Formats: sequence, C-alpha cells, structure tokens
Amino acid sequence: MVSVSEDRRHGPWPAVRSGVDGKRIVVTGGTRGLGEQIVRLLLTDGASVATCARSEPDLAALAKSLPDDQGREALFTQALDVVEPGLLEEFVEGAAERFDGLDGVVACAGGARGGGLEEADAHDWAATWELNVGHTARLVRAAVPYLRGARGTGGGSVVVIASISGWKPGPQAQYGAAKAAQIHLAASLARELGPDGIRVNAVSPGSMLIPGKRWDRMRVAQPEAFARFATEFPNGQLVAPQEVARVVAFLLSDASSGVSGAHVPVDRAQNAPSAEGY
Repeated sequence: MVSVSEDRRHGPWPAVRSGVDGKRIVVTGGTRGLGEQIVRLLLTDGASVATCARSEPDLAALAKSLPDDQGREALFTQALDVVEPGLLEEFVEGAAERFDGLDGVVACAGGARGGGLEEADAHDWAATWELNVGHTARLVRAAVPYLRGARGTGGGSVVVIASISGWKPGPQAQYGAAKAAQIHLAASLARELGPDGIRVNAVSPGSMLIPGKRWDRMRVAQPEAFARFATEFPNGQLVAPQEVARVVAFLLSDASSGVSGAHVPVDRAQNAPSAEGY
C-alpha cells in the first residue's frame, strides 16, 4: 500500500490502489496542478507514465521529487508546446517506443487566452481552441494506432480533462466554449473508436483548490470573498486535484471497462462555476 498524504481541508487521502498497475499512459501538462497529481498517482500505483510540459526545468523537478520506490525509470518526459505542429505526435510515438505500446492517454494541458468578449480578439479565441480542443484531437489521433493494442480487459482508454465551465456558463466565453467542445468531442470519439476497443470519456473538474493558484490566492488575500464563493459548494469545500486524479485513474483502469462516452463532473456538486456567480 502507498503512504497516505495529508491535506488540512480534506483530511487524509485513502491508500487505495487505482488498478493501473502495468498500464502505459501519456499525460499532457503533467508538471503542475491537476496534471501533476495525475502523474504522481499513476506512478505510485504502478503505471509507466510519459508526460510533457513547456518547461524542461519543471519536468526535471518533477522527476527529482519522485520517491525512489516509485521507480523513476517508469517516467518518460519531454519538453514541448502541445500546439506546435508535429511535436506532440513525435512525443506520443517516442512514449510508445519507450514503453512498447500504450494503454491510455490523458489530455490535461489546457487554458485560455485573452479576457472578456471585448478584450479577446480572434487570435485569442483561436489559441484557446487549439490549446484545448486541437491538442486533444491531435493527441488521440496520434495515440490510436497504439491504443488498439492496449493490454487488459478495458482496452485503450482516453480521458479528456474538460471543466465545469464547459457545461455551466461563466466567463471567459472562449474557454467555456472550448471546454464544451471537448465534452462533445469525447462523446463523439467514443462512438467512432469503440469498434477499435478504445474508450473515451470526459472529466470536468470543479473549481480546484491548488496551492498558489487563483482560488488559493483568494483564500489567503480575500478570505471573506473566498468564504462567499465556498457557499457554492454544498459542504463548503472546493474540490481537490487529488480527488479528480483518482477519478481519472479509475477511467484508465480495467475496472471502468463498461464506461465510455461519459461526461463525469468531479466538482462536489458545485453550483456557479466562478466567484462571480451566474
């Protein structure tokens, strides 16, 4: 069993194996926030993981921080920007060669460019689309030849990290539109790739409390505003990235062999997707 990590707001994380032992998985955007937690959980539970990020120092820091018992040889990293033509495809090919195949991919890299409608120009909308939807489509397309030969009863598994903003309206519109497209993309690809034994699902995290990020900064600098925002959650707690990572790991495991084309919110029943409300 793995050791239990502690979080003061959520209590101890249970030492429960996710069922990905021996799986070979690609995760984009794996050095920070949710992506980092997904990579760490998969490695802890015995998977071989390939991850990419734009910063080589961040990738080196991730590898250096891993406990020896996780086996650093199970981690393959490459610095790249997922929107650069050809680089993502080469990374997937390299990961498949390193691990002698692939069993799953997680499209976690994402984000938004520009501000509100009057501040964001056409380039911001196009960049946001490419970072979220375009990168996801290219990742899956590159991985399909390898996922057809996936191990286990669950076949190949694709997990698309969307967002609560993809199905509950809130600013920024370009980000919400791209995340909504990812949810639809997952359902469509599940139908298209099902005959090849490949499952595709979307996971929509709620507002996550990540150290140093937006909501954590609000918690520290604007405690009253943060407390009001917390009322959007029935139990008063924002979702933690570790909670989302456990759901992603389940969808990559053979235990979820009957789940495909699903949209899975992991948001603690959050109401409005932002502190500005609906």
